[in-house]
Amino acid sequence: MQSGGSTLIFKAVRNGRPYPDHGLSARDWAMIPPRQVRLDTMTTTKRELALDTLLAEDSTFYGDLFPHAVQWQGELYLEDGLHRALRAALQQRNVIHVRVLDLDAIVPAIQG
Repeated sequence: MQSGGSTLIFKAVRNGRPYPDHGLSARDWAMIPPRQVRLDTMTTTKRELALDTLLAEDSTFYGDLFPHAVQWQGELYLEDGLHRALRAALQQRNVIHVRVLDLDAIVPAIQG
């Protein structure tokens, strides 16, 4: 997604997840401590968003406050939290706190 010429919000936009299903529940995600991530280092896994959700003040009321990302084959994919990430970009922030599941560290250990 480009904004005003050459400034990227995200590294890339794709439709779907290129990594295997990790099977994490909301409780599992909550065990991963959030860390700061630059928006322009993540690839989204959703191409579309709902404008009403983007503008809603209580959009995270029932969910995790932090977006979820998956590291797979050296790339970082934003799995959940596209609306929160875009809201941050609209507020001129290029870094957000994200829970990151490192599948690069987990999958080789499982397969090996």
